[in-house]
Amino acid sequence: MSTGPDVKATVGDISNDGNLNMAQEECSRKGFCSVRHGLALILQLCNFSIYTQQMNLSIAIPAMVNNTAPPSQPNASTERPSTDSQDYWNETLKEFKAMAPAYDWSPEIQGVILSSLNYGSFLAPIPSGYVAGIFGAKYVVGAGLFISSFLTLFIPLAANAGVALLIVLRIVQGIAQVMVLTGQYSIWVKWAPPLERSQLTTIAGSGSMLGSFIVLLVGGLLCQTIGWPYVFYIFGGIGCACCLLWFPLIYDDPVNHPFISAGEKRYIVCSLAQQDCSPGWSLPVRAMIKSLPLWAILISYFCEYWLFYTIMAYTPTYISSVLQANLRDSGILSALPFVVGCICIILGGLLADFLLSRKILRLITIRKLFTAIGVLFPSVILVSLPWVRSSHSMTMTFLVLSSAISSFCESGALVNFLDIAPRYTGFLKGLLQVFAHIAGAISPTAAGFFISQDSEFGWRNVFLLSAAINISGLVFYLIFGRADVQDWAKEQTFTHL
Repeated sequence: MSTGPDVKATVGDISNDGNLNMAQEECSRKGFCSVRHGLALILQLCNFSIYTQQMNLSIAIPAMVNNTAPPSQPNASTERPSTDSQDYWNETLKEFKAMAPAYDWSPEIQGVILSSLNYGSFLAPIPSGYVAGIFGAKYVVGAGLFISSFLTLFIPLAANAGVALLIVLRIVQGIAQVMVLTGQYSIWVKWAPPLERSQLTTIAGSGSMLGSFIVLLVGGLLCQTIGWPYVFYIFGGIGCACCLLWFPLIYDDPVNHPFISAGEKRYIVCSLAQQDCSPGWSLPVRAMIKSLPLWAILISYFCEYWLFYTIMAYTPTYISSVLQANLRDSGILSALPFVVGCICIILGGLLADFLLSRKILRLITIRKLFTAIGVLFPSVILVSLPWVRSSHSMTMTFLVLSSAISSFCESGALVNFLDIAPRYTGFLKGLLQVFAHIAGAISPTAAGFFISQDSEFGWRNVFLLSAAINISGLVFYLIFGRADVQDWAKEQTFTHL
């Protein structure tokens, strides 16, 4: 990991204005072919893998609980005429499905299982972010990706062994996933020029929506054809394969990257020269506790992820129960909001950087405006859902619009911590993940409770509660949110706790 003096020495070899402008022109011609954008695409693939592993249980659990596949006949496959290949294939699929067991899990138990991914997650973000900030994110993220992917392969065995073991495995898997989701932001401290920060982070973050889209699109089809265990085998295997791409191609610092051009390296280093991003071993904990701008981001994270985890966990169930869609159609319909959200996340990041680079709006105005749009409109839309449930097309339109508009938060409050304290990015992202995972541990369980109490009005109560929490967080952020580097995040002498 390069230190502050190393960066200053590198900058010292460049004549500031002239070479920065030349490097900037060279990199602008490269566009998305630059190494930093390639890094964003690899992180997008990692996030894709992690979110397929987070979502696969949500799409598989209706098949795990309500498996209506008829029992296979012992000699059915051997008695079929060899000339009828289609009938033979159908019988083979039935045998695959018959091997997938069904479980008698109540809505409350299902809510606990879905939430268990977040139960232990609040223990790992702060250490993961701190370690990634000090020593680099390459091995923290890579190890988390491998552990989560490997454990995904064993979920069917854990489910057979019992609910307790499945919950324990999901807790460990959640901790590994936190290592990926938290540690990756330390990379952008050294790789993301300020005028490209929104687009690079949103390109990487869009992998979450892309992963959710793919697993929802094909998960139901896999469950109905070859059985729900293969949802875990396939996406766990993809995650393991991603590790082979991660370790040889990712470097924590552009200064050490073997494939980056000299012009791009100069541009990145010079653009970050005025920003103190060298992490320190000690933390200004007291100043952080007293920082209202930091609390504004923390509360906003909790409130926005409350809604996110509710939608992520229960979209397939809502479509299946309210729209009476079968498992395959439920997965396809559930995927639509996520693919639109994936596109809008990237477009939102590009728009935010465009407004900032053209000096149309100040950075704090962009953060607050995008957050307000991403909270208010989706909240109104979701609260309106119970009143349009009789129309399948309107229900799907509302779900898609909610996902598309809420993606603007990725260029708002959700990336704001990079603005106020770049030198503590790893630690702060870990702290933010704690709040996000606390929301993720509570919200699906609360949703399961409401739905089990009253199937008709339960969904209405779920959406009302989510909207109220989300808007409350927005109000606090609009009042206290800031985008300038805070005094406690600048290089100076602190009184540490």
